[in-house]
Amino acid sequence: MKKKLWLSLIMMFVLSLFLVACGGGDNEDAQGDAGDDAESTDEGTDASDGDAPDFISFLTGGTSGTYYPLGGAIAKIISDETGIQTDALSSNASADNIIALQDGEAELAFSQTDVAAYAVEGINAFDAPVENVLALGSLYPETIQIVTTEKSGIKSVEDLKGKKVSVGAPGSGTYINAEQILEVHGMTMDDIDAQNLDFGESAGGIKDGNIDAAFITAGTPTGAVEELQATADVYVLPIEQDKADELIEKYPYYAADTIAEGTYGLEEDINTVAVLAMIVVTDELSEDVVYDITKAIYENSGDIAHDKGQYVTLESALEGIGFDLHPGAKKYFEEAGLDVQ
Repeated sequence: MKKKLWLSLIMMFVLSLFLVACGGGDNEDAQGDAGDDAESTDEGTDASDGDAPDFISFLTGGTSGTYYPLGGAIAKIISDETGIQTDALSSNASADNIIALQDGEAELAFSQTDVAAYAVEGINAFDAPVENVLALGSLYPETIQIVTTEKSGIKSVEDLKGKKVSVGAPGSGTYINAEQILEVHGMTMDDIDAQNLDFGESAGGIKDGNIDAAFITAGTPTGAVEELQATADVYVLPIEQDKADELIEKYPYYAADTIAEGTYGLEEDINTVAVLAMIVVTDELSEDVVYDITKAIYENSGDIAHDKGQYVTLESALEGIGFDLHPGAKKYFEEAGLDVQ
């Protein structure tokens, strides 16, 4: 009896060992599978966390200016050439665009070269240097247009004294342009009744008689001014040569410019000044992504479905840029043979 009991105990012990061994083997297999899955997941994450995002936002400007339609055309090229869905969004333009990039609200943006330089230095509209925004490249001249009508009787910058004048949307580079141009003419914002309107509002205000003139910094012809021309005889104030020279000497990012006869129905060329439009980019985008975006823009500029596309050239891509290029843009321009400082 005792012998049978002993044998039963031994058999139960052996059976338990067998079950533990089988369970242990299953557990090891499960752990092995989990380990393989974890390894696969890590590898998948590495692949999905590659440099290229699925979507990027491109901040432009007001819908009545040049930035918005041009931005849409450039966004399409970026999307087509890189596979990254790029959405062009309307905005208050230069200064606000850079602040939005600083705050991580977008990846690409238009800016005037002068405003971007202010951002990096932390002056004018910027309380402190913006450290996460870099240059991608310059695009085309942005002409300073001081727009009024023939019937206003305003023929010079000095005639703006005491008038209701739009100086651009809050946060825009146009405001700073207006301030600096008034400065070289011995005036300040206190000498005018300054109105903070965007381009469309400015044109509408002139049309309705609510304002007398407007500073508009944009590529010519500008849509808002063309709309005004449909209902009024447009006149653009000239900036005389000595004042232009003084402005350029003090603020070197300006250049002399001319609005050609016939633009907006003008009967003669109008001498003025310009800054440059450029694209700025957050440093969060990788070198490879910005390289691809830069290449897409400058190698397909002939396909930009906007009149300003003709000015987007590799030869002028570095003009007016006074701060650091993104490493991806720098790499592309160096490979293209440009002298990148």
